[in-house]
Amino acid sequence: MTHDIELTVNGVAHSVSVEPRKTLLSVLRDQLHMTGTKEGCSTGDCGACTVILDGKTVTSCLVLGVEADGSDVTTIEGIATCEELHPVQEAIVEKGGVQCGFCTAGIIVSSVALLNENPKPTPDQIRRGLAGNLCRCTGYTKVIEAVTDAAKKIKKPARRKVSKRK
Repeated sequence: MTHDIELTVNGVAHSVSVEPRKTLLSVLRDQLHMTGTKEGCSTGDCGACTVILDGKTVTSCLVLGVEADGSDVTTIEGIATCEELHPVQEAIVEKGGVQCGFCTAGIIVSSVALLNENPKPTPDQIRRGLAGNLCRCTGYTKVIEAVTDAAKKIKKPARRKVSKRK
């Protein structure tokens, strides 16, 4: 038996028939073919499958697909635009925060969510923001440097001028 759900992934609406036992990770990778989100531990411990669900980071291996019905999801594929990388992605590459790359998508998604919530985090706040993302290769120093640099490069939305009515 399947359940029909609707969700928006990276700004695109999708209708999907989902088996109740399938995770959001499985829906994203197997049904929507968004393979940037990685399956690491399948227990929510490694962070490789991190996505932004309705504005909050979640490990998609622990969220059932049916729970995402009506939700807005951002995956690693939705972080960059066709024209340019997100400043976090650029900084991760520039600072050498990528090695094997398996954890990178989750780290980038978590970093973007952190900077959306806190545009000028301290190194300790970055460490806490990335605490759910495990990496065996980088040692985190370069990642923390990259997030710090990205925070400096992210453009603030321009304030709209409000004209007074006469």
